[in-house]
Amino acid sequence: MAINNEGQQQNQNQQLIGHKDLAHKTLLQSDALYQYILDTSVHPREHPCLKELREMTEKHPRNLMATPADEGQLLSMLIKLINAKNTLEIGVFTGYSLLSTALALPSDGKILALDVSREYYELGLPIIEKAGVAHKIDFREGPALPLLDQLLQDENNKGIFDFVFVDADKDNYLNYHKRVIDLVKIGGLIGYDNTLWSGSVVAPPDAPLMDYVKHYRPHVIALNKYLAQDSRIEICQLPVGDGITLCRRTT
Repeated sequence: MAINNEGQQQNQNQQLIGHKDLAHKTLLQSDALYQYILDTSVHPREHPCLKELREMTEKHPRNLMATPADEGQLLSMLIKLINAKNTLEIGVFTGYSLLSTALALPSDGKILALDVSREYYELGLPIIEKAGVAHKIDFREGPALPLLDQLLQDENNKGIFDFVFVDADKDNYLNYHKRVIDLVKIGGLIGYDNTLWSGSVVAPPDAPLMDYVKHYRPHVIALNKYLAQDSRIEICQLPVGDGITLCRRTT
């Protein structure tokens, strides 16, 4: 089948993914369409403290690490749909996804939040406190894998989480999955962020990718392949933000 000029140009643009100065984290090809989603469905519903945290984080030099507002809205909806009360978050940064979750949880809900940097978390903490949900958060600083292993040493911790959100070092995603699958309850959800990795998962080997995209790309692809074959879960991969894969534990 012949490819028209427009299709050829789209293919070329896709090969350059990771070189663009992205104004947002989305795989939508139209900035106007993405802005429409934000203006119509996301920002008008955004909690004032979420907006404040988002605008503060946008000024940070590492702002691409932040969860975008439309993804935060999705997390909030999921938390409410499954009536979650006990959640785990691996990778916090300044806390947009954390605050989205905390606001969605009931008053007695709890989040165990793990991150290697308390410094970033404390940038957003005053806003989280202003929102009145800081009491729901148990923040622990340090590499997540030893903390997860420590949790798993106690049999009572297996199956205790209703929802797990992972947005941390991509080269450890598989290691995280092999642990959190035992920590989430049967019927509970795990969300893995960045599973389309700027679209690079379908880029040809010689595509001119940014170094950090190229470095983590094989790990993201390996995770996606593993999740697709894991018989313990049902999965749904969504093109929200940089791609999010939802995993429902079935056994």
